[in-house]
Amino acid sequence: MARPAVRILSRYLVRQHVAPLAFSLSALTALMLLNQIAKQLGNLVGKGLPASVIMEVFVLSVPFIIAMTLPMAVLVAVLHTMSRLAADSEITAMTANGISVSRIARPVLLGAAVVALLAFLWNDQVLPRSNHRLRTLLVDIQRKKPSLALKEQVINEVVPGQFFLRAARIDQATNRLRDVTIYDLGDADRRRIITADSGHMGYTPGQTDLYLTLYVGDIQELRRGEEAQFNRTFFQTNLVRVRNVSNQLVRTGEDDYRGDREMTVCEMAQVVDAATDDARDAHRDAEATVQRDLRRLAGLGPVPAPPAPAPDTTGGPYCRLLGRLTRWLLPAQAQAQTVQVPVPGGGARVVPPPSIPLVTPGGTSGELERVDGAQRRAAVYLVEIHKKVAIAVACFVFALVGVPVALRFPRGGAGLVIGTSVFVFAIYYVGLIGGEDLGDRLIVSPFLSMWGPNLLFGTLGLIGLWVMRRASPTARGGDWSDLRDAVVGLVRRRRPA
Repeated sequence: MARPAVRILSRYLVRQHVAPLAFSLSALTALMLLNQIAKQLGNLVGKGLPASVIMEVFVLSVPFIIAMTLPMAVLVAVLHTMSRLAADSEITAMTANGISVSRIARPVLLGAAVVALLAFLWNDQVLPRSNHRLRTLLVDIQRKKPSLALKEQVINEVVPGQFFLRAARIDQATNRLRDVTIYDLGDADRRRIITADSGHMGYTPGQTDLYLTLYVGDIQELRRGEEAQFNRTFFQTNLVRVRNVSNQLVRTGEDDYRGDREMTVCEMAQVVDAATDDARDAHRDAEATVQRDLRRLAGLGPVPAPPAPAPDTTGGPYCRLLGRLTRWLLPAQAQAQTVQVPVPGGGARVVPPPSIPLVTPGGTSGELERVDGAQRRAAVYLVEIHKKVAIAVACFVFALVGVPVALRFPRGGAGLVIGTSVFVFAIYYVGLIGGEDLGDRLIVSPFLSMWGPNLLFGTLGLIGLWVMRRASPTARGGDWSDLRDAVVGLVRRRRPA
């Protein structure tokens, strides 16, 4: 009869965590989403976008926010639930019936492991797609109204290949310009450069043409075929109309470019494999260059280059399993046929694919730069791969930290939950951001740069569980005064007499 009772206890402990997890995840996600809305709403509303597009921007921001708040929610839920159970003497009753602390923590950690697995799938499958759609949408929004996309001290392309504008100062609120220079290349028979002390931008009622009202400047004009004649006209007020500057939002259909945060683990693994192959080829080319020069000096003939190893594009077990599922669920892709060119006299000649000419390396210095570039490119994607997995595993690590802390301080209340959560979050995410920068610069290995915070808190959690196994939890005491007395006693013991 012991096993059914243990199963009932496990289900009870897991159920107690569901409601706090859902509440904390919703609250933290809502807070971070409100922060995102506060930062971007002004820029979006000023472009005259429909409410559906603005809502889509914030909805596409939710997956990234959930990826960051889910580990936080796990820690908050574990701290709140376990401290409440300990304060209500439920943990004491369990230990009095012979159930160890490790047995009590087991269903909580198993539940956290399931959440970590779901978090990894979320980070690998949902998050890259939402990031890609969000970036594409933001680029489309930026192109919608050039007056809000113009940058100061930069030559901005208002009409592609025809009209360029530079301004030293741009007031986004009033569309006022200072120190304006315009390069008008729209007419193939003439080139104009317009300079003005100041100006103002406005749109026609149809929002298709841009009006520039310029003050105190000149127009320098040069016509084709009349290179010996240069015209310069001064003005106090000049009105320039730029046609076909659309103010309509044009959505991008397909965008093949994807950054590291818009790719899945398998896609980034292919990039890493390609960069690794490039570095290996550079090493081999550098060695071949040195050997060829030495053999030439010794009067020996050249040695044929060894065949390059075939690249491994299968990926790990996860990518192979995902590939099988994709081929099973999705229809097979059409295969291109081999092109056959008829030749005189009958028959057909198979046209081989175009070959890429090999470039003979000129020296080892260029190959070393090539190796360094390939290693840095691989490091960026390796860091992102490890970050996806490490953030997901943080759900389990935070639960491992929260259980012993909640059992040791059962009467900490809201102060325990808030204080411990803020402390852990601050250290973890500062370490994550700093580690990402160090990993991208090859100062620290990609694994250690992303897994360092997990290893730190995982070790602390295991030590805490080991300590709690030796000292059974109790509802007596266990508030913040115990922590204060422990710290004061430790300081006094270390103080010299």
